Amino acid sequence: MIDMGQPFGGAASIVDDGSQGSAPPLSGYSIIEADSMDAAKAYSASHPFLSDGNGEFAIDLFEMMPAPGMY
Repeated sequence: MIDMGQPFGGAASIVDDGSQGSAPPLSGYSIIEADSMDAAKAYSASHPFLSDGNGEFAIDLFEMMPAPGMY
């Protein structure tokens, strides 16, 4: 675990055509370091948010990439 993160509060979503989208109602972030996506999935499988097992919560995993033109 690199950064435990925290939940997000109020949200907005702006689409690339200038319209407004809809942000997810409950969201937050954590940053983990793993050797592969499979390792990240295995690590995340024991997260307390997934303990209910009723399909109400999900964890989305993303590989961090450098922003184009930033480096």
